[in-house]
Order: sequence, then C-alpha cells, then structure tokens
Amino acid sequence: MTDFREIATGLRFPEGPIAMPDGSVILVEIAASRLSRILPDGTISVVAETSGGPNGAAIGPDGRCYVCNNGGMVFHERNGMCFPGHAEENAPTGWIEAVDLQTGAVEILYRECDGEPLRAPNDLVFDADGGMWFTDHGKTRKNSRDKGWIYFARPDGSMIQQVVRHLDGPNGIGLSPDGKTLYAGETVSGR
Repeated sequence: MTDFREIATGLRFPEGPIAMPDGSVILVEIAASRLSRILPDGTISVVAETSGGPNGAAIGPDGRCYVCNNGGMVFHERNGMCFPGHAEENAPTGWIEAVDLQTGAVEILYRECDGEPLRAPNDLVFDADGGMWFTDHGKTRKNSRDKGWIYFARPDGSMIQQVVRHLDGPNGIGLSPDGKTLYAGETVSGR
C-alpha cells in the first residue's frame, strides 16, 4: 500500500497540477477562478485571479503558465465537497489564456477558431517546437452535450486551427516521448 500525505486543503476543485523546479506545485482552482501555487510546506498563494473556470494548465516555452479556461461552471456543495453541475443554456464560452507567473498578469489569446467560439477548453500540452495542443471538452447541459474538439495553436496568439472534430468529451491530452503521437482521453466514452 502506498502512503499518502496531505499537503494542502481547502482548494476549490483543483486540477492541472504542474510540478515546478523549486518543489512547488502550480494548479488551477476551477471553482475559485484562480491559479494557485502550493509550497512543499502546504502554504497556498494565489498566482492570478483568472475569471471563468481555469481548467488545464502547462508551462509554455516563454515561461508563462498557459491555461485552458472553460468559461465557468456551476458548482454544488454537498457534505463538504464541491461537485460540478450542468451548464446553463446560455453559459459563457471559454478561452485560452497565458499567465505571467511573476506579476499575475493574465492575457487572453484565443476565444474562437474560424469564427466558432471555443466551448470549454480543458487540457493542453506543448510540443518540442513550442506549439500548443488542447482539448475542448464542450459544455454539458441538462438535456444536451456539445461535441468536443482538439486544436493546435501558437502560444503567441498568431494561429489556431481545429485538428480533430466531434469527439465525445475530450479531456486529458499528451504527446508520446518522441512527439510523433498525440493522445487524448474521451470522458463520456471512457476511451
């Protein structure tokens, strides 16, 4: 059996952890709309207030933290736990943003691709050339669900394109060690 040690508590739906060279961990708190840093002693500090629903995060080639922001979600509290709920019919759409880790300045890079709004960007990964691959999970409403997509974009805001369309809730994303194979998980289908 593996031993676990709780480092920090009170986080508001944490995701997208990034292990930093100084031993800290940077993560998003979706329900609190912020990017936070956890030190090895458990101290929590806010790096940036992002608005919306920051989801996946990764350090880019320029040292900034790039965040998939789902635009915001409804959360429910039950028995001291925080659970995501269905999106409202007119729920805001999401975006891709970059956060300066020194100043906390947030820059929104992408809100759409070819005139179509990003629905709910979820997770991202950078390739060896500094390109950014990310999933768009889409929104789940009481009676409907968006199909999701995978995008490729440049971290300087100069180019975004759809790569794979009509996925069933694409969530996590990663690249093989040689960078030749892109992997993505589908939440709904479990594949």
